[in-house]
Amino acid sequence: MNTFFLSKTPLFHGISEENITDLLACLNAREHTYNKNEVIIRAGNPTKDIGLVVSGSVNLVVNFYWGDTHIFGHVETGAIFAENSAAIQGKESMYDVVASEPCIILFLSMENLITTCSNNCPHHLKLIHNLLSICAQKNLELSSRMMHTAPKSLRARLLSYLSEQAMINCSSHFTIPFNRQQLADYLAVDRSALSNELSKMQRDGLITVKKNEFTLSQVFTTSHT
Repeated sequence: MNTFFLSKTPLFHGISEENITDLLACLNAREHTYNKNEVIIRAGNPTKDIGLVVSGSVNLVVNFYWGDTHIFGHVETGAIFAENSAAIQGKESMYDVVASEPCIILFLSMENLITTCSNNCPHHLKLIHNLLSICAQKNLELSSRMMHTAPKSLRARLLSYLSEQAMINCSSHFTIPFNRQQLADYLAVDRSALSNELSKMQRDGLITVKKNEFTLSQVFTTSHT
């Protein structure tokens, strides 16, 4: 396994490659490869492992009773998923974890991760600290999504999401991690309605958009200051 890559991820931040090698054995680490659209964890199934995306990316997809689906989250290379359900024994996953492109996933035992070894080694304690920081950050991101889907109008939802992306990227020009259907699912709106609204916003001079690449105009910036 690529310990240099792992040392650059949030989960293993601040831990040397040598110590990561020791930790991987302790955490019962296993790598698996998945094709695009392949289900990694299915909703309703419990898991004892967290997943770390070594390459590619995955979507967290909620399936409703009547057949509708919504993207609950998007997990990029270097990030983790399934930590909440893995932390609670027997807890079933509330969503499908689906490969949004060909990807490699590193699975790690949650029980081994949160249980320090008999030597109370500092790098294991650092790993637990990193996990807590990641969980706190994800709670903030969940709050953001709730903020984006709270407005009743589609334009207001788009303005909220695009404003946040501009702040995250520190630029009025940025690329979002979703295609058009995925963005519609994330904002809980119809895809056709989303496309129409983006076209209207472009005609109104608020944005320039090409696929998932956006530029916010000065009019947009001024109206949100």
